[in-house]
Amino acid sequence: MAVKMMNPQEQEYIIDTACGSAGFTMHAIFHVWKKIMSDKGIEASNLLTIEPKPYECMEYVQDKVFAIDFDEKAIRVARCLNLIAGDGQTNCLHLNTLDHKRWDEIRNDSWIDLYNEGYKRFKRQNKDKSNKDYSEFEFDILLANPPFAGDIKEGNIIHHYELGKKPNGKFQKKVGRDILFIERNLNFLKPGGRMAVVLPQGRFNNSSDKHIRDYIAERARILAVVGLHGNVFKPHTGTKTSVLFVQKWDDKLCPRVDDYNIFFATMQKPSKDNSGDKIYVKDVDGTEKLDTHGHKIVDHDLFNHEGLTQDGIADAFIEFAKKEKLSFVGKL
Repeated sequence: MAVKMMNPQEQEYIIDTACGSAGFTMHAIFHVWKKIMSDKGIEASNLLTIEPKPYECMEYVQDKVFAIDFDEKAIRVARCLNLIAGDGQTNCLHLNTLDHKRWDEIRNDSWIDLYNEGYKRFKRQNKDKSNKDYSEFEFDILLANPPFAGDIKEGNIIHHYELGKKPNGKFQKKVGRDILFIERNLNFLKPGGRMAVVLPQGRFNNSSDKHIRDYIAERARILAVVGLHGNVFKPHTGTKTSVLFVQKWDDKLCPRVDDYNIFFATMQKPSKDNSGDKIYVKDVDGTEKLDTHGHKIVDHDLFNHEGLTQDGIADAFIEFAKKEKLSFVGKL
């Protein structure tokens, strides 16, 4: 859903700042590959079986797609999945997104052996071309599901964030991890860049979090908020979440306005039962319906599975984006 709504293009740089096994970037890769192959008249019903892939497909992955995570095991899985997908050199990097002031410290010989080629490409998107500061980058798209659990208590991290301050300007002793990710992720985007990020529902509702909402609205246009069902992330967590979609203000791509429409939607189908087991779409004869890849279709209303199910939230957002004449509408 997030990839369809943000609609990454071949020329755009994309990153996931809390990538886990890199699901967001993998779907972004397939999304762009399909467009590349369509432009070349290649039938792309199953992208992984097409060999050799057009040069543009591999060039896109190696030059434009990035993912970082502080968990080394997760990064190794992400790199492996990228290799299976056909990328010979991955840009999946073992870095702590929030603790960017110490990135240079962790780059020992073994780290360099594994990640340095991708890191060189990653630094090209750094706003500070001297690479003395990693506070701001110039990515076109950011997709992330940052961790919610636990607070950040290290002062040497908190003191680099505006959202780490109290209303009186003094720094807090602990801050929710996802709160710092909001500020950090916005700083990864260039002006006009767009973002989809999963957040706990309370950030949208709690009166105590109004300053966070104000911080976002000052820096970006809120495009959409999509409420996810409470079962979506089970059995790992039952936390109620929503996905926030924004575009940073920019004189050309997203001119600042005081009043504008926002797309709101709430997921109606749970996609999983209360135990966290997936619910699948049934065909008229009672058998489980398969998509064009031969995979079972999870019963949700986020998008229409290439027309195999009813239009969903992503499809409705595309119509909304066209009416609003958003900067990326011509690409949808």
